[in-house]
Amino acid sequence: MPSGRRLSRQQQRRIAGRREAASGAGLPGVVVSHLGKRLAVEGESGEVALCHARTNLPPLVTGDRVQWEPDARGAGVVIDLVPRRNAFGRADGGGRFRPIAANIDIVLTMFATAPETEMSVIDRYLVAIENLGLECLLVLNKTDLPPANPPLLARMKEIYRELELDLFAVSALTGAGVEALADRLAGLTAMVVGQSGVGKSSLLNRLGKQELAETGALDAYQRGGAHTTTAARLFHLPGFDLIDSPGVREFSLGHLQAEEVVEGFVELRALAEQCKFRDCSHRVEPGCAVLAAAETGAISRERLRSYGRIVDSLQ
Repeated sequence: MPSGRRLSRQQQRRIAGRREAASGAGLPGVVVSHLGKRLAVEGESGEVALCHARTNLPPLVTGDRVQWEPDARGAGVVIDLVPRRNAFGRADGGGRFRPIAANIDIVLTMFATAPETEMSVIDRYLVAIENLGLECLLVLNKTDLPPANPPLLARMKEIYRELELDLFAVSALTGAGVEALADRLAGLTAMVVGQSGVGKSSLLNRLGKQELAETGALDAYQRGGAHTTTAARLFHLPGFDLIDSPGVREFSLGHLQAEEVVEGFVELRALAEQCKFRDCSHRVEPGCAVLAAAETGAISRERLRSYGRIVDSLQ
């Protein structure tokens, strides 16, 4: 490397992670995707090998830093997992936490002008992100299309801006707003999440300035899109890394308790401490500071309803 050249935060983290992995046996690598029962592991020089993981390891996910050993056939075996900084995921069918990706700096929660998205859908992601202590960016895609529900979309934008959440309005089709989003992600490892059809893979291709991920046809884009990503995958884009995640119909928080859901609503958690009853459900109890704030307009009724829907889903 030429003398005096400064490394980006992304490069510094990547090198530090590989040095940490190299402190044990095997070669340092990072899981970039799953292919069936095998893992695509990227080595230091950028080569990718298909690997099996030793049976004593926990389930590995995209973004995991590992130690691995190549074999004579160009494949290999993962022998150890470097401790994760964090892991983003959702509940499985049994209510257990299932990680999807690891070692993330920021999460892009995507929604679109069409199909119409309910606030509780976005708020599920925000609760998960807040409980992990990660930073969130909201990304509104398909701004080239008329909104399916203009009043709802306008109100959602107003509420989230009042919560001081960064919201980027973009069009993966035309490229509008994408450069500003890329600048915001410089040097970071980001993950993009959202319902099927909001255009995550299309945005990835636009950010990468090439066809990196399969996308639905244009008519599917206009109708709401198609589910095209089946496994989380890490891409090295100009200036930052991005993990594309599979779209889901419903992002389950069944591994959380009601009090953890409150923690995920930043405007509710401080109020909840002022309630008359410690186990207040913030529904009907007398002396509920949350309900009182909703009555005065200090917090939005929409977010309170969203909270209630999420808590109900846990049961």
